[in-house]
Amino acid sequence: MRIVSLAGGIGGARFLRGLRAAAPDADITVIGNTGDDITLFGLRVCPDLDTVMYTLGGGINEEQGWGRDKESHVVKEELAAYGVEPQWFGLGDRDFATHIVRTQMLDAGYPLSQVTEALCARWEPGVRLIPMSDDRTETHVVITDERGRRAVHFQEWWVRLRASVPAEQIILVGADEARPAPGVLQAIADADAVILPPSNPVVSIGTILQIKGIREALDGKTVVGVSPIIGGAPVRGMADACLTAIGVDTTAQAVLELYGSPLVNGWLVAEEDAGVALDGVRVQARPLIMHDAESAAAIARAALDLATEIAAATGTAAGTTGTTDGTPAAAPRAAEESR
Repeated sequence: MRIVSLAGGIGGARFLRGLRAAAPDADITVIGNTGDDITLFGLRVCPDLDTVMYTLGGGINEEQGWGRDKESHVVKEELAAYGVEPQWFGLGDRDFATHIVRTQMLDAGYPLSQVTEALCARWEPGVRLIPMSDDRTETHVVITDERGRRAVHFQEWWVRLRASVPAEQIILVGADEARPAPGVLQAIADADAVILPPSNPVVSIGTILQIKGIREALDGKTVVGVSPIIGGAPVRGMADACLTAIGVDTTAQAVLELYGSPLVNGWLVAEEDAGVALDGVRVQARPLIMHDAESAAAIARAALDLATEIAAATGTAAGTTGTTDGTPAAAPRAAEESR
C-alpha cells in the first residue's frame, strides 16, 4: 500500500510511528511542514522535519517530544554567557550538529529536499520524508503588545510568548512563490490513501495545503483525517490559539469544516465527539489519545481501515493511481489487495 501523510511536529511524528507499525510493509511518504523553519545563530533549523526524523529514527527525547535524547546544552550556556540572542529558543549540543550539516549543504547549493534525504540516510526513519517545498517559507504572526502592532516569527509567538498574546493574523510568508518540492505531487498522485494526522490544523496541515498544487493534487484521493481536537480542547499544544486567530472554534466539528469536503472524505473523532457530521464525509468515533506506541498504532490502523472502506464504497479502490497531469497510471486494484 502506498500512503502519503501530511505532518507537522510532535503529534504528527508520534502518529507516524504508529502508522509505520500498523502498516509495516507499506510505502509511506511524509510531506513535512516547513513553515516553522527559522534561522538561529546562523543555522537553518527545521523543527517539524527534525521531530519526524528523530522520532522515527529513535533519537527523540520521548519526554518532551522534540529535540535529541540524552542531550546536553553546553553551547547554549556559552552563547548565553556571551549575551547572544535569542536565549528563549534552546538548541542542544547534539541537535546543533544536524543544523550545522543542513546549513552547510544549503549554502553549498543543495535544495532542502536533498538535504533532508541526506540527513535521513543516517536516521533511517522507515519513511520517505520530503519537505513541502524547497522554497523558503516562514510562518509569521501579527500581534499587538507593549511594543505596538507588529509581526513576529511563529517560533517567537509559540515558544517565547507561549501564544499568550492573541494572534491577529497568521501569515505564511513566501507562500505565493513556493512550489511543491520534487516528489510531492507524484507521491500524492500515486497514493492509495492520504492520511492527515492529529497535527496543528492551522500551522502544520493548513500550511502545507497553502503550497500551490498540493490541495488540488488531493482532489479525488481517499483522504482520512484524525481530529487534533478532543472534547473541545487540543490533544496537545496550543492549537486553540491558532484556530481562534482564523475565527474557527476549537471543536472536532469546526476543524472538519475547516478542511472541508471534498478534501477530506473520512474523519476519525474521539468518542466524546461522536455527534460530528458533514455531508460527504464518513465519520467514525474511537479512542484517540496516543498513550503509547500500541495506542498510536491502533489509531493509525483505524484510519487505514476507514480509508479502505471509503475506497471500496465509492468504487475508487485504494489502489487507484494517476500521474501528476491527472491521467491514469495503473488499473485500480481491489480494496482488499491495497491493504
